[in-house]
Amino acid sequence: MSGNLLARSVHDLTAAAWFGGSLMGAVGLNGAAAAAKDPRERTRLSSAGWMKWAPIQTAAFAAHLASGVPLLMGNKGRMLKQEGVMRYTAIKTAVTLAGAAVTLYAGMLGKKVERLSEEGAQGATEPSPSASPELKSAQTQLKALQWAIPAFAGTVIVLGAKHGEMQRPTNFIEGLLNHQLAGSRGSRTDSRSGVLGSGLGVRRHLCHAGAAAAQRIVPGTAGKHARR
Repeated sequence: MSGNLLARSVHDLTAAAWFGGSLMGAVGLNGAAAAAKDPRERTRLSSAGWMKWAPIQTAAFAAHLASGVPLLMGNKGRMLKQEGVMRYTAIKTAVTLAGAAVTLYAGMLGKKVERLSEEGAQGATEPSPSASPELKSAQTQLKALQWAIPAFAGTVIVLGAKHGEMQRPTNFIEGLLNHQLAGSRGSRTDSRSGVLGSGLGVRRHLCHAGAAAAQRIVPGTAGKHARR
């Protein structure tokens, strides 16, 4: 586990930067820009702030994706043997990529608002009645996306926490046993007195199989489980 400390730390910190930066921008930056007296300054200041943050956010995304590779490699055994790990990994990957796409699109809209900032606005994401259709469309979309982005980022953090909970010894062994049970059900013949025997025999067989699988995936786990 210690071999993944750096990758895990980078992975979590970059997700936190994505969540905190986007939420602060929506609440603090856009809210402060809306208080400017000059309508043209409201969009200009907001756009300038987001442009300052964009390189940091891009670097955080790149580091987040890169740090995910050693984590996947280090946990490939769990993905194949522990129930639920593969499923939650796929969900987390899908949410991350969707959130990245939404964030990228919001950045494109932000550049459009910056280009049209001379038209003025009621707020960073609130167009004025006299604004052009192009500016109105961009600001209306940004008004929704400014909250969607931290929602995506927060979901990624929660799913990361779920992965961490699945590595607890009790959850880990339970996931291995459930995986073994599903496999034994799939291969069991119609004869109830066949391969695994009675329900007690099934449980004993699965405990030994789960402990053996745990030993292969995380050395020392089986011994700890046996002593409990």
